[in-house]
Amino acid sequence: MTTTVVVADDERLARRRVVRLLEETGEATVVAECAGGRDAVANIREHRPQLAFLDVQMPDLDGFGVLDALAPGELPAVVFVTAFDQYALHAFDVHAVDYLLKPYDTARFRQAFARARARLGERDRASDATRLRDLVRDVVAERTPVSGERAIHDRIAVKTDGTLRIVRTADVDYWESAGNYVRAHVGATGHLIRITFAKLESQLDPKRFVRIHRRYVVNLDRIVEIQPWFAGDAVVVLKSGAKLRLSRSYRANLHEHFLGAKGGDEG
Repeated sequence: MTTTVVVADDERLARRRVVRLLEETGEATVVAECAGGRDAVANIREHRPQLAFLDVQMPDLDGFGVLDALAPGELPAVVFVTAFDQYALHAFDVHAVDYLLKPYDTARFRQAFARARARLGERDRASDATRLRDLVRDVVAERTPVSGERAIHDRIAVKTDGTLRIVRTADVDYWESAGNYVRAHVGATGHLIRITFAKLESQLDPKRFVRIHRRYVVNLDRIVEIQPWFAGDAVVVLKSGAKLRLSRSYRANLHEHFLGAKGGDEG
């Protein structure tokens, strides 16, 4: 018997790869391909699949949001697919929830699929629902700042030659917006990370990093000089030699970090 599956990933190539690997097993029928979390919720409710492959990081509703939106009786077995989530990986292990860490090979995919299929015959839906709800609760708890404080991340994971490398945010010279991605500049090396600029900025230490332009957030420890430019703008020079434009609208904010007061136009 084949297993009915819903696949959700906002990256088309990643989504199509999961579908292709499922089809190659000869043991799966993909009943829906979804480009976002809300579409996944609708299709899971409509098709009632036995299994779902959910990308953790989707812009409209992430994989945890999909779980949270479904009633216990609507939940299929789940395999999460993620490039990296420093909170989720530990939680997946604790709650015995299957996941695929991108980039994964065919052998690892087949292992996850076989494990998920083996569990289908022995599923206790009430127990599964509890385990998945506990997963969502723990992930949300780890993401939520204590006493209203801001959640600060001091490390990020970046892909380098197909492997994941952990980089301290303090080692990043500056961050550059690139659509739904951000490029972390560490010396002469740039690492592309799948995260929005607004979300990244909310997770950085505001005492160390400051926005200087709609495209740039800079590490204050890397600034060596601020040079005047045109129409109230300026150029920020970093230790690496990089020169970044400082917009007039962000200039007062930068001065506040160095001078302890807003509004200075001098310098």
